[in-house]
Amino acid sequence: MRFTPGRLIMHRNVRHGRIGWVRPARVVSDDERGLLLWVARGTPVAHEVTAAGLGMRAVPFAEWITSSYRLARGRWNGPPVLKFLPVDAAHSVWWFADERGRFQNWYVNLEEPGVRWDDGPVAGVDMVDQDLDVVVRPDLTWEWKDEGEFVERLAFPGHYWVTDEKAVRAEGERVIRLAESGAFPFDGTWCDFTPPAEWDVPDELPPGWDRPPVR
Repeated sequence: MRFTPGRLIMHRNVRHGRIGWVRPARVVSDDERGLLLWVARGTPVAHEVTAAGLGMRAVPFAEWITSSYRLARGRWNGPPVLKFLPVDAAHSVWWFADERGRFQNWYVNLEEPGVRWDDGPVAGVDMVDQDLDVVVRPDLTWEWKDEGEFVERLAFPGHYWVTDEKAVRAEGERVIRLAESGAFPFDGTWCDFTPPAEWDVPDELPPGWDRPPVR
């Protein structure tokens, strides 16, 4: 399954069969290397919250796993982001930009490989975010990110969606070696990307954005 450049698709994180978050994204390219997506500032999004409206990071994980959940809608108020999902890889790489749209850093999101779906009017890719991440700076130095959250959640194996800590860390270390060597995609590729002017930001999430996960 390949997606046509320019098409708006749903990039979704899935937790135990529930939608954790949804981010509509434009397809930049989709080829033998993988899927490249663009998320614009102000894009309508949704994310899972407790009945009290709190996101997962706002409460201890012990409390989160005993909560009831709903999907809250909002807007992507972070910087514009380019996301690369390599074929069959247990990670994606994101390019963050500053307020002027200039490349700021890479962000390695460790995740179970995405599964694509296409319902015709709406399509997307569902993955499982494994929470541990790596920030890679322009000079190719790096640091782990969200390691505290990762360790906290591993203490609840009956509820956490990550089942193999060693595999997640090994994937991170593998990508770190790529970054240290300046190999693709840490070789400057797409660091100067600008989206086509005709790519508008949708007013709201399209019908079907919340269809049952395939991951």
